[in-house]
Amino acid sequence: MNTAIRFFTKSKKGNTQKLASAVAEATGIEAVDVSVDLTEKVDRLILINAMYAANIDKEVKEFLSRNKDNIGEVFNMNTSASGSSTWKAVKKVTDELGIALSEKEFHCAASWIFINKGLPSDEDYARAKEFAKSVI
Repeated sequence: MNTAIRFFTKSKKGNTQKLASAVAEATGIEAVDVSVDLTEKVDRLILINAMYAANIDKEVKEFLSRNKDNIGEVFNMNTSASGSSTWKAVKKVTDELGIALSEKEFHCAASWIFINKGLPSDEDYARAKEFAKSVI
């Protein structure tokens, strides 16, 4: 079974990109921005994203739409300063597109301005690595 990792971030702090780098390091699979489409069908897509204005970014939605025929199952990983997971927002999109979304997800708090300073922590990155290894 093959796996791809895609991430999206627009944050200058780079919490989501750091999470993607940690997952790539743990799995040996390159983490690529969602602007790069899948070139072949993958059994598992680890989708790393963040909450923006109580939703996922339109670029994540557009990536899923463009690549729906090449995705077997999505495993959602996300960060947010609000504490809210993106799983429900991703589920809405995957359901509309007919893509399977695993109930298993990784979520952690992230810093933004003065909220959650110092997060994600080293422990969060370690948990993210373990989660990613467990789904591949």
